Amino acid sequence: MSSEIGKENRENTTAIVDNSEHDASAVSNEIKTSSLTEPQHELEYRWTYWYLNDKRDMHWEKRLKNITTFGTVEQFWGFALFVKLNWLYLNIRPPSLLHNTCDYSVFKEGIQPMWEVKENTNGGRWLITIDKMRHVDLLDTIWLEVLLAVIGGQFGEYTKDICGIVVNIRNKGSKISIWTTNANNDESNKGIGEILKKTLTNPEIEIKGPMFDVLRYEEHREVQNKNSSSVKAKFVLAVQD
Repeated sequence: MSSEIGKENRENTTAIVDNSEHDASAVSNEIKTSSLTEPQHELEYRWTYWYLNDKRDMHWEKRLKNITTFGTVEQFWGFALFVKLNWLYLNIRPPSLLHNTCDYSVFKEGIQPMWEVKENTNGGRWLITIDKMRHVDLLDTIWLEVLLAVIGGQFGEYTKDICGIVVNIRNKGSKISIWTTNANNDESNKGIGEILKKTLTNPEIEIKGPMFDVLRYEEHREVQNKNSSSVKAKFVLAVQD
């Protein structure tokens, strides 16, 4: 399934709507309508694409927008193509062009991208920190590679333990993470980390230099209770290990 999503379509992605709620609804309706007449290749799970705007004077949940939900290869690439063709009207931006404090998230349908929900509260994340000096070169590429790997089933049996993925846009250095549902499931979390490392060290990815220095697995509760510089990683994978 992942091959159907992958290589030939990499140039078609990844962007999303940075606009009002009615535009998000229009995207979702357009995807559903355009896919009715096409043969469908079902993904193992249905996924929802979320956007968090940079209006920090608003309550966090008011900033979070549900953009669309997709469950087939055709719906996913239909969404990517639709927003690409309509970027002038919808003010679409790839992750590297988002404003500071914006996020994109792609989570299994029914799971909100927040620590407090039951699927996430006891979980953790594999974290990739992207140096701001390499931000433009790396951010969009890593986001796409991780997104395709997760929705395309490249994590195999461990996919059931993945809740979703997040990209956090921050001036001091952006972050991309895979969220898992149980921070104590060491076998699954280690397996996810090894596959993530293999994905991001694929020699077919056309980018100069390593895509990361280290991958860190952190428990959500640790992150919530401490600032980012003092969080102790449960597992660490270096690019050269």
